[in-house]
Amino acid sequence: MASQTQGIQQLLAAEKRAAEKVSEARKRKARRLKQAKEEAQEEIEKYRKERERQFREFEAKHMGSREDVAAKIEVDTKRRIEEMNKAVQSQKEPVIQAILALVYDIKPQLHQNFRQ
Repeated sequence: MASQTQGIQQLLAAEKRAAEKVSEARKRKARRLKQAKEEAQEEIEKYRKERERQFREFEAKHMGSREDVAAKIEVDTKRRIEEMNKAVQSQKEPVIQAILALVYDIKPQLHQNFRQ
């Protein structure tokens, strides 16, 4: 009977060691997964930063900087306003004369619906 209890004790101890090894393996696996996830996040962040840098370079190369674009828009707007002001100045006098001619040229006549 003593050998049976000793065998049971050995089995329990072996089971305990196996449970500890499984537990330790699970902990290692969890650590590896966490480490892999952190490395993946770092790699994703590194890739994102690289793509943003490439985009900024592309944007600067093909479109210029935002300040350059804003300056071009400002210059274009001023030029168009100048052109419009010149057009107004050049057409102002003839338009005024045409309006005055219509106002001064009064032809009195009876309305078509007037009956005597």
